[in-house]
Amino acid sequence: MDYSRHLGVDGTEHTLTVDARTTLLDALRDRLGVMSPKKGCDHGQCGACTVLIDGRRQNSCLALALSHDGAQVTTSNGLAENDELSDLHRSFLDHDAFQCGYCTPGQVCSAAGMLAEADRGAPSAVTEDLEAPVDLSSAEVRERMSGNLCRCGAYVNIVSAVREVAAQRTGKRAGQRSAARDDSARDPMTARAGDEESR
Repeated sequence: MDYSRHLGVDGTEHTLTVDARTTLLDALRDRLGVMSPKKGCDHGQCGACTVLIDGRRQNSCLALALSHDGAQVTTSNGLAENDELSDLHRSFLDHDAFQCGYCTPGQVCSAAGMLAEADRGAPSAVTEDLEAPVDLSSAEVRERMSGNLCRCGAYVNIVSAVREVAAQRTGKRAGQRSAARDDSARDPMTARAGDEESR
């Protein structure tokens, strides 16, 4: 029996018909022609099919299209804005974090999801201090990216690429917080409100 389902993929809305067995990966590639996620193992073991579903990374070969009616799916292609590569894409290029490139779209999506998880303070199996902000050390990145295999063995460069983006984003956030503090210090109304709150 076929069912009608609605999916948003990389900012474009789609309505498609699927049966109960159709995986999200097959729906994307075979029904919608979205070729960015790759079919590697088809068992959720290699990560080549990783996409972001409503902002969270997931193996699309293990997700049924039927269960994701109305979901927003972002592939590696969708991370680019206005035909401009994302900071992750650029970092992967700069660090030679690929060879054949087959796993790269899944690696990039997984890295995007992982950076968001770390930003929310989600710990991993190797996180030592559960109260402190997540420090994306090499060990943290390796653990958090361990669901994505690279048969060419570009792991060292993948870790370097992800860590560079993490450092850049952390630096930008720190700069924004510092600028916000400077602005509030210059604003007499904000300063007065702060004085009243401290009383």
